[in-house]
Amino acid sequence: MKTTESFKQRLLGLQGNLLSFAYQLTTNKEEARDLLQDTTLKALDNEEKYVDNVNFKGWIFTIMRNIFINNYRQTVRKATVIDQTEDLYHLNISQESGLTTPEGSVAVKEISAALESFSDEYRIPFNMYVAGYKYNEIAEKMNLPLGTIKSRIFFARKRLREQLKDYQ
Repeated sequence: MKTTESFKQRLLGLQGNLLSFAYQLTTNKEEARDLLQDTTLKALDNEEKYVDNVNFKGWIFTIMRNIFINNYRQTVRKATVIDQTEDLYHLNISQESGLTTPEGSVAVKEISAALESFSDEYRIPFNMYVAGYKYNEIAEKMNLPLGTIKSRIFFARKRLREQLKDYQ
């Protein structure tokens, strides 16, 4: 029973520091308070997992950071739009992307045509990268070395920039 009271007292003593850290992470007072509340609750729920010789402050701050990261990832996932277009180039673009204007539509067609002119060895990794895959995921799926994937994407970007220099 004594360790539970000690745990709670230590946790209460860190509330000010935790709120400051939460505000640094979120840059929003309400979100910072919510993050502090979530962290406090999670720490209390997982009190039995805390080992006495571990840095208490570091343990609590790690919990807060992990909650923030998980919330951020969840927000990003919810904001991801499922692209129903044939070429998948509209994935994760903002509504102010210019695609609704005639000029924007022409630009997208030009980009698509430029990409179609690339050989598969450049087009496929570039399209995967644009779709959100990480370099190592592309390398794994294509069964190629990481450096090869990076250079192919680099050269595809460079070639695309050269072909579309009128739009810059």
